[in-house]
Amino acid sequence: MTLREKHEQHQFTITVELDPPKSSSAQKTFDEAKRLQGKIDAINIADSPMSNMRMSPIALSHLLQSQSNVETIFHLTCRDRNIIGLQSELLGAAALGVHNILTLTGDQPTNGDHPQAKAVFEVDSMGLLHIASSLNEGHDLAGNPLDAPTNFYIGTTGNPCADDLVSEKEKINKKIDNGAQFIQTQPIYDLEKAKRFIDSMASLNIPIMLGLIPLKSYKMATYLDTKVPGITISKSILERVKIGGKEAGLEVAIETLQEIKKIAHGVHIMPLNDIDTVLHLIDNV
Repeated sequence: MTLREKHEQHQFTITVELDPPKSSSAQKTFDEAKRLQGKIDAINIADSPMSNMRMSPIALSHLLQSQSNVETIFHLTCRDRNIIGLQSELLGAAALGVHNILTLTGDQPTNGDHPQAKAVFEVDSMGLLHIASSLNEGHDLAGNPLDAPTNFYIGTTGNPCADDLVSEKEKINKKIDNGAQFIQTQPIYDLEKAKRFIDSMASLNIPIMLGLIPLKSYKMATYLDTKVPGITISKSILERVKIGGKEAGLEVAIETLQEIKKIAHGVHIMPLNDIDTVLHLIDNV
């Protein structure tokens, strides 16, 4: 059963995000995927995350599905490709049998390991949603017919901690109008805000997978709280992690995941490539 079918049947789903290797070998990712096999529903493969050059997420997703028998969600950003390149990549992904996509605007290259690289950003994530939806409808962005349409299950992002949920709902509704079919959110640490977000989006009738990043240290927690837009961590959680370190962070993640199971369609775990933490979470919930 595919991720789309599980969402259609209202099954709780678990996805885990992995970074592609900076290598021509995908063995490290194969080894990680093997450990997760049978415990999760899909693996997200990032697109040169934080503008650090990595293996193609489409190629890696295809290899994982072929060799590890695990469904994937490939990320695609608008940073590196114009509208011709984006459409070409998507047609190639469809031909390779990689049908789940998370559409993203992407980070500025100045933040990554090739700061001199030129960004494209001909469209943003909203435009990329429209492109993927157009290909699903059987035509390119210029209106020219395709010999065969694509069949993408198109994902977008959401911010459960948005100060203005009315504005956030309008934004997501526009994303749905442009082709979004499921949501994976930024990580949550405030369950009350997460519940309000889920309740406010209920009328949109779109599967929502809430994000979760297990906290490894107090330093990491304070960085996320103060430096990353859209993430807020309560003083009580910060204090717990300050005292208990990684063990306290795992306890918070387990408690959060238990609540996510009650309110959302799924969880999207971003473990920063710490597979042991993912397995610990799943085994304890």
